[in-house]
Amino acid sequence: MILPVSCSIDLDFDNKQVWQIISEPGNLNKTHPFCKSNTVVKWDNDNHEDILEYLNGVVLHRNFYKWDEGNGYELNIGRKTGRKSKVIWKITGDKKSNLNITVYPHVFSNRNKLSYYLIYTFFIKPGLKKYLNSVLKGYKWYLENKQSVPRNHFGKHKWFS
Repeated sequence: MILPVSCSIDLDFDNKQVWQIISEPGNLNKTHPFCKSNTVVKWDNDNHEDILEYLNGVVLHRNFYKWDEGNGYELNIGRKTGRKSKVIWKITGDKKSNLNITVYPHVFSNRNKLSYYLIYTFFIKPGLKKYLNSVLKGYKWYLENKQSVPRNHFGKHKWFS
């Protein structure tokens, strides 16, 4: 059992503008407040893969397995040889957009149901919500200001700063 964590943000930009930035190779370098570097491994019509290094040195690999042009994508993220979490990015709206990120985190999912639920409720969900809200605010910042989001701009995060 893996419980999801989901956050979204309303943007005063049409879905084409939002898609353009979320689908751009290496976009996390411009939009992600906890990103030290976002290195493209492959980025073509059929394959999308990159590496995200956080400010604290944690390195995660992102492998995109579903690409829905103009609407969003799904990917797995994790250490190169470790377990992966599923992440779904989705854009809705037309003239104004909503960007939604849902994460199915693998961490602690191998615990018994009660332990997992308690860890999820008091550790995973609050930490991921803070993280996802900062990431979403980074996209809004970039779209509104046309410049890279400053690192830790929306506050530090104990897992990634």
